[in-house]
Amino acid sequence: MHADLRMEFENPVSAAQPSIEPSTAGWGPATRGAVRSQVVPEGASEIAPEVILPRAGLCALLAGTARLDPGRLAFADAAPKRSWSGRPPMAWTYGTAAEIIGRLARALRTWRLAPGSRIGLWFPGSTEGLVAHLAVEAAGHVPCPLPPSWTEAQAAAGIQAAGLSAVLTQTQVGANRPAEALCRIAAGYFGLRYLAAFGPAVPDGVINLDALALDRAGGTAPLPETGGGLVSFAAGDPARPVHRTGDALLAAIAAHLVSARIEPGDRILTLLPPSDLRGLVTGLGAALAAGVDLETMPVFDGPALIENLAQPRPTHLVAPAFLEQALDALPTATRSVVLARRAPGSVPPHAADRAAGSPVLDVLAFDEDAVLSVRRSGSSGPASDLASVLAEPARLALPPALFDLRRDPDGRLAFRGQACATTRVQRGEVDATEAGSFRASRFRADRFAGTGMAVMEA
Repeated sequence: MHADLRMEFENPVSAAQPSIEPSTAGWGPATRGAVRSQVVPEGASEIAPEVILPRAGLCALLAGTARLDPGRLAFADAAPKRSWSGRPPMAWTYGTAAEIIGRLARALRTWRLAPGSRIGLWFPGSTEGLVAHLAVEAAGHVPCPLPPSWTEAQAAAGIQAAGLSAVLTQTQVGANRPAEALCRIAAGYFGLRYLAAFGPAVPDGVINLDALALDRAGGTAPLPETGGGLVSFAAGDPARPVHRTGDALLAAIAAHLVSARIEPGDRILTLLPPSDLRGLVTGLGAALAAGVDLETMPVFDGPALIENLAQPRPTHLVAPAFLEQALDALPTATRSVVLARRAPGSVPPHAADRAAGSPVLDVLAFDEDAVLSVRRSGSSGPASDLASVLAEPARLALPPALFDLRRDPDGRLAFRGQACATTRVQRGEVDATEAGSFRASRFRADRFAGTGMAVMEA
């Protein structure tokens, strides 16, 4: 491999340093402007009752920032990485990421797959996985993240249930060798036609994604304005794939941004893998919609996390909710803490001054149907938290056309709106659904301990 090409991929940050000044210069095309102006107003009272979101995909969000500020940092791996992946930590500017994604998309388009085919992504939370996700979308296909915690048997079941024609992965994740496992799966499932992986040591019969990313000969594919959406798995169950259109994915991201309040110049540091709606909305989707950089830390390392947070960058930390007690002394640069949990489970009331004074955003995922994000109120305002919104859905300050929540007399929760529009995938086929009608979930919310709420299976 030519030396300059190897350097480009292993250290893909361009010579131009990213701008980290708070400005709207890099927010991208009219797509992002429309999302911010219609869905994230200056005051909650100004939220319009209806929202019409522009049709756009994640690639369009990235391309907009790449055109206006190509040197801005887009993706970065938090150290350590080489010890569990055999690959160096990488940092990508928006401009370089757009170019590499275009090259990978051009290569994927040469595969003999029908437009809109579902392609699996079996990655931990790494920059390679983020780039691969966007490349699948740019190639005109539908990304389908597979949970990195899955066993080989679970991956085989999920690939067949979702009707995947190809899977992208990497060769090493700790002691696991996902590329080798996929070779064994493909030997027993003939519908899986293409396998590709980032190295090192890509197995025979598996397409080398590093080589495709460095191949300049064929040029790059233009990044599309619309996206194919997402196929993910409810509760991580291989037998329950769910499809979400590109419009519904953008709506879910917009609903989250109402509470997240991410500004240009900020960064997002996430401990969640981008393997489900919760991880994508709070990570990749939020970063691209706000035009900020996303740093991933898939393997938790306490000292490395503290060192990372000590950087003088306004940071939004995304972490599993069970880590809240460990996040009680964060640096002042931590602009917010996003605590993510899944239903079912208890949702106790929270004090407003948790996480050493950093604003806290509670995120609750209801399978792959909806992600509810609620910002805890400050001590000077009226009390508001996730438990109070579940008890009284009228407290949710979102346009009903975007996200609407209802709690029936028996406690059962129902959702409707663009952000909650999903369809089941059965035997590779997608069922129909209506975003404008309430759809009962499999959960109910009941009070416990006076002021807390318990979300349980109905």
